[in-house]
Amino acid sequence: MIQSYWSKSFFHPAFFFSTWFYSGLLPKAPGTWGSLAALPYAWVILQQSNPLVLLIFCILVFILGIWSTKVYMDTTGRQDPGEVVIDEVVGQWLPFLFVPELSLFNFILAFVLFRLFDILKPWPIRIFDRQHNAMGVMMDDVIAGLMAGLMLWGINVYV
Repeated sequence: MIQSYWSKSFFHPAFFFSTWFYSGLLPKAPGTWGSLAALPYAWVILQQSNPLVLLIFCILVFILGIWSTKVYMDTTGRQDPGEVVIDEVVGQWLPFLFVPELSLFNFILAFVLFRLFDILKPWPIRIFDRQHNAMGVMMDDVIAGLMAGLMLWGINVYV
C-alpha cells in the first residue's frame, strides 16, 4: 500500500526518518510502534548524559521531523499519514525532561501517559491535530508530550 503512495526510494532519508527507521510501517497502531521505537534512544541518551542533551535531541529531531514529514506528505499527497511516526518520537521523549529520576516506573508511565494524550487529543492538542501540514503533525505530539510530562512530574512530586 505504501508503494502506491511513495514515489521515491524506500531508502530516501525523508522516508527513513519520517517512519522512524521503518517502525511506522509495522502493522496496526503505528503511533504506538513509533513511541515504543523511541524509548530505547531516550534511555541510552539519559543513561549516557542528562536531560539537557535529550532536549537538544528533541529539538534536532523536531526540525528533522518537520522536513521529513513535509517531504513525505508532499510526495504521497496524504495529510497526516499514520506511518509517519517521527512526531511520536519527539512527543515520547519530552516527558522524560520532567522526571527527577530515570526508572522503569517512570519509563512505563511516560509511555502510557503520552499515548493516552496522543490518542484522546484533548484541548489544546486537537488545535494542532486539525492543521494538516507538517508543523501540525509535529506539534500535536509535542503538546501531548508536554502534557504527559507535566502529569508525570506531578505524579513524581505529589504521589
